[in-house]
Amino acid sequence: QGVKENARRRLREFDVGDKFSRLPLPKAAVLLPLMVRGGRLHLLLTVRSMQLRRSPGQVCFPGGKSEASDQDEIDTALREAKEEVGLQPEKVEVICRLVPGIDKMNHLVTPVAGFIEDTFQATPNPDEVSEVFVVPLEYFIKPLKYKALSYKTSSGSLTLMHCFIYDDEEHKKSFKIWGLTAHFAVFLALVIFGERPTFEVDYDLDNLISSSENNFINLYASIYERKKSNL
Repeated sequence: QGVKENARRRLREFDVGDKFSRLPLPKAAVLLPLMVRGGRLHLLLTVRSMQLRRSPGQVCFPGGKSEASDQDEIDTALREAKEEVGLQPEKVEVICRLVPGIDKMNHLVTPVAGFIEDTFQATPNPDEVSEVFVVPLEYFIKPLKYKALSYKTSSGSLTLMHCFIYDDEEHKKSFKIWGLTAHFAVFLALVIFGERPTFEVDYDLDNLISSSENNFINLYASIYERKKSNL
């Protein structure tokens, strides 16, 4: 229980609530489902179905676009997790919303962190999810296989993207975790463990709260400027 208690406490310090919810971008949300296995924190991830138009076969968290009936990002994340992997909303102990990200389609993506039971058996919806797997959270600060990919953002600046390869014993295969999914997983691990990772990150680790919010605000500003110049 100590592991969970510590994680809850750390996560609550980083809760942004609805601070960024009113930004004029289309909304999406993902659930970061944490569980305790063998006294260690683990994170549940999914693989997108090959028949999806967008990012088929990529690793991601349960989640998707907001619908009119969703009250907030938490609602969106829970509804999508139920649709994608059969996770009942009442089986999730929601802890907080973390600093959002912006995906390639310029959706404002809010990560919702919560605990699920380690006994949860996923029932993937084959139209959306081909596989479900679990990774120790620590892997996202002390990975065995990692590389940084540099890419040009839509605003033209160069930035680093984390890319992890995780060899999963259970499925006897390797999963590639990168992009926004890796970004959220790394941030979650930094928040909970409060340790320096074995690779470079673009945060000031001594001021993680303000630094993560500033990074996001700069990203948003660059996108917003571009939208204005395209009008």
